[in-house]
Amino acid sequence: MGHLIEAERRGFAGRIREILATDEPRLLAWDQAAVAAARDDRAADPVVLVAELRAVRLDGIALVRGLAPADLARVGRHPAVGPLRVDELVAEWVHHDRMHLRQALGTAQAWAWTRMGGTRRFSDPTA
Repeated sequence: MGHLIEAERRGFAGRIREILATDEPRLLAWDQAAVAAARDDRAADPVVLVAELRAVRLDGIALVRGLAPADLARVGRHPAVGPLRVDELVAEWVHHDRMHLRQALGTAQAWAWTRMGGTRRFSDPTA
């Protein structure tokens, strides 16, 4: 959850806001492992994490909805990957979300599969 929150804040909405505020800004890289360690989300209340994710997501939705067509072509410069356009960041945001959703669903399915016993015969494990 913390990774999703920080990716919203730093990687997607944060970078888009920087690009919109300055012509071709130098974007900062961030150390995901250090941020995760500092957040210590394993010790956090899941209800609080969900509320935090919801708040940053609603903020991100408002940001994307407010983008003008000309905003999508604006560019920032990332130290590792070079130029990043706003439209590319929005597309990556969608991809990133869906990738983590797929991971979460896969983890839940794997957990359930080991506990299904004879009912596994009702299911196709590759589905």
